Amino acid sequence: MKILLTGSRGMVGRNILEQADSALHNILSPTSKELNLLDALSVDKYMRINRPEMVIHAAGIVGGIQANLEQPIRFLVENMQMGLNILMSSKKYEVKKFLNLGSSCMYPRDAQNPLLEELILKGGLEPTNEGYAIAKVASTRLCEYINREDGTFFYKTVIPCNLYGKYDNFDPKHSHMVPSVIRKIDDAKRQNKKSIDIWGNGLARREFMYATDFSDFVYYAIAHFETMPQNINVGLGHDYTINEYYQK
Repeated sequence: MKILLTGSRGMVGRNILEQADSALHNILSPTSKELNLLDALSVDKYMRINRPEMVIHAAGIVGGIQANLEQPIRFLVENMQMGLNILMSSKKYEVKKFLNLGSSCMYPRDAQNPLLEELILKGGLEPTNEGYAIAKVASTRLCEYINREDGTFFYKTVIPCNLYGKYDNFDPKHSHMVPSVIRKIDDAKRQNKKSIDIWGNGLARREFMYATDFSDFVYYAIAHFETMPQNINVGLGHDYTINEYYQK
């Protein structure tokens, strides 16, 4: 198929591009200059000219707790704009398959494990990344509505657990937990520090998946797209505490 991959310069996108099965498809991987997802006219023009058969929407404004706390407007507005623009343009130009990447932060903060897909919007969100989560929920719901109005549109959402791996972001202000831990401990070692700070009490649990393994799932999903559930969690099925990750 001719597949449009958004976010091809990010960690998830780059791993999807490098996976061996990418050679089976014609994958369009435009830069943000070639396809500005924040500009509806830019998206419309790109879709009209290139006419992909499928879209994998992996683009987004992402960051750790600190970035989400400092820029909640950007995390809400820009992620929502990107999602709505690419989804509505895909529908307009009759793209029948759309793989939307969600986030586990869409689940209620007090949701019990194991997380079930039907728990989305069944409780309050984690305040530290609420803006990002709302944007992800909006795209997920829009995929459901598009399919509900016309069953020939297979617009589905994959909800990965936390990801880490090749091409991760180690910037202390914008990184997620695993690269943040690696960076923090490496800096402490180099500076001969005796201790480091950990957010909270370290007892919260997190499930992490290697980004290359997630890219394997993406191509499995492409091959089984019509029979895949509307929303599906993807992960390892087990987790560890924050303290255990630091200790490792």
